[in-house]
Amino acid sequence: MPIWLSYIVVLTIFNAVVFYIGFTTGKWFFHSKTTFKKIYLIIFILLANVLMFGTMSESVYLRAGSAYWMAFFYVLFLTVPILHILIFFSRYSKIKRIQAEKWAAIITILMVVVVFVYGTYNAYTPIVRSHEVNVKKENTNNLNIVMVADTHFGLLSGKGHAENMVEEINKLKPDLVLIPGDIVDDSINQYVEQGMTEVLAKIDSVYGVYASLGNHDLGDINELIKTLEKSNVNVLYDESVEVADAIMLIGRKDRTDQDRLPLSKLTENIDQTKPVLLLDHQPYELDIAKNEGIDLMVSGHTHRGQLAPFHLFTERIYENDWGYLKKGKLHSIVTSGYGFWGPPIRTSSQSEIVQIQLNY
Repeated sequence: MPIWLSYIVVLTIFNAVVFYIGFTTGKWFFHSKTTFKKIYLIIFILLANVLMFGTMSESVYLRAGSAYWMAFFYVLFLTVPILHILIFFSRYSKIKRIQAEKWAAIITILMVVVVFVYGTYNAYTPIVRSHEVNVKKENTNNLNIVMVADTHFGLLSGKGHAENMVEEINKLKPDLVLIPGDIVDDSINQYVEQGMTEVLAKIDSVYGVYASLGNHDLGDINELIKTLEKSNVNVLYDESVEVADAIMLIGRKDRTDQDRLPLSKLTENIDQTKPVLLLDHQPYELDIAKNEGIDLMVSGHTHRGQLAPFHLFTERIYENDWGYLKKGKLHSIVTSGYGFWGPPIRTSSQSEIVQIQLNY
């Protein structure tokens, strides 16, 4: 199928769904007020199309509007068909159709409010999750590691969110901070303009902050890395480094990067008598990591679905889509992330910071 025809098919299906939701909710909200229903439907369709393409806009404000629209449309997409079915079956009860439609309108509005309130709370109120990892090596020691990922710093995951993160990290008194990817949201511009360079530089860690890049860390990679280095963030871009003469750190390019080296190349000269830690944004290839002698692999990317019921899909796509998994000698920890993609709303996960007690 030619790509232009694919676009037409997708756009047709999208607008059919938009028309159905707009027409149905308009009928519930306005009942016999035909003029209001028509105006509402036209505005609904226009907004849906403008804001859908707004996700690709250079305007951060239009993209922000599109993000909130995505959340609004997501609620309607899940709620309206179910209510429509219930209204259909209400004809077999004593409930009048107009009453059923009024209740459907009230429930729809309540669902939007509940999801936005609950989801916003989850997005902007981080919690700390803790894991203990025991690795058998020659020495006996321990390390307090703090890990965050998917901060997606931009307009909506802004300076205040970054300041809160730094404050929470510093409370945990980390020996080492790891950030496995998606630090910015497609562009470094908002990160710089909002002064987040200086904010992240305030992270207080004994052995420093190390990061790998993710699929949303886009733009001029050299500029991005230089900017992050001004925040005292050491970016490992298919590189390895020894930290504190005690552990080996490997940071991989994202798997979307076609120049990414195979893990076997990155482990060639690694001292495996010491704990080997891998930062890999997307939690794939756990078997390869295990076979290459990786002790601890930290990842993000999944957001644990971010919006229910998408967590049901991430559970099936990834061997470990969230939390802790031990596979042989490999310990895999995947965070649901500190920021968010698109709308600042989480219903299947909560913003989190991960604390790892590494014993070796």
